[in-house]
Amino acid sequence: MSSPYRHLAATFALCSLAALPGCADDALDGTGGSGASSSSGNGASSTTAGAGGSASSSSGTSSSTTSATSGAGGSGGGTPAEPVLRFVALGDGGEGNPRQYAVGAAMGTVCQAKGGCEFALYLGDNIYNSGVSGVDDTQFQTKFEQPYAELPFIFYVVLGNHDYGGQGAGFEVWKAQHQIDYSAMSSRWNMPDRYYHFAVPADAGPPGVVPVDFFGLDTNAIMYTGDSTQKAWLNGATSTSTATWKIGFGHHPYVSNGKHGNAGEYEGIPGIPIVSGGNVKSFMEDAVCNKIDVYLSGHDHNRQWLEPTCGTEFIVSGTAAKMTDLEGRGTPTFFEDDSKGGFLLAEISGNTFVGTFYDEQGNVEFTRTVTK
Repeated sequence: MSSPYRHLAATFALCSLAALPGCADDALDGTGGSGASSSSGNGASSTTAGAGGSASSSSGTSSSTTSATSGAGGSGGGTPAEPVLRFVALGDGGEGNPRQYAVGAAMGTVCQAKGGCEFALYLGDNIYNSGVSGVDDTQFQTKFEQPYAELPFIFYVVLGNHDYGGQGAGFEVWKAQHQIDYSAMSSRWNMPDRYYHFAVPADAGPPGVVPVDFFGLDTNAIMYTGDSTQKAWLNGATSTSTATWKIGFGHHPYVSNGKHGNAGEYEGIPGIPIVSGGNVKSFMEDAVCNKIDVYLSGHDHNRQWLEPTCGTEFIVSGTAAKMTDLEGRGTPTFFEDDSKGGFLLAEISGNTFVGTFYDEQGNVEFTRTVTK
């Protein structure tokens, strides 16, 4: 048994003895993972390092202030528009239910109206309720391919606790590999490893767009062991990156006002190893805070844009298929909603990151602009 899973038995024993809330179903927040490092694509270069935080920001609630030019930039007379990188981010979608189809349709409508999206970041819990049995499992079709069949872009996927099986408890750790292997079977699904890097415009995105580095994390391995190998990989990658923007995405949040809540106090239970998410808290503070500009997560089935606490913008976008109530864990937010499904649309142009939350009908609910 590899090192990221060595504490599984102890954890289940702890859950059994203590009858802790959060040890059943998807409230048990970790599933282990591979400590093997991987990288898909080389880091892109730029003239400005994006080492955390924003120089200025603004928020709104009524309408989007983003550009409607296509990802390849505008055309015609005058000064050409700066190329825009446009993508969506959403998690906790693997239900195959009507809401998942509605959110998928709304993404298609919004992206088309904006001039096209380059890709989606898919934030874990990709196949409820207990992952898949192999690359031929029909759930890949009913809970991913079919709901998003009309979307013309690829999904960069990371693992959630339900993807590791055990009804979300994550003891069927071999199931994670099936989702990695499925990348070779699908033109839409892209998960090269448990954690990985890709770069814009080297690997994706329109030509001429400002360089952006993306880091997909295996937060399940972090949950159980801290995953020092993954932490060293991320710290090394961000320290050498010269991209204008650095974007992290994973399943578990650092801060959240939802059911699962803040790392270190998951489920409202502080101080209990693994269950409380102390390893996630330490990882985020050591390798994400002030090193990643924006970190996107799911796990809590609502949408939140939390006020920066450590030089990083933290966004929860976990309503691709269902919602759970906000519980008020004490972190100030610019926006939060638990009443509707939806997604985040992100647009990056030069030194500006614009994020817009849309609901499942494609209505704008909140926009925030971050300028470096």
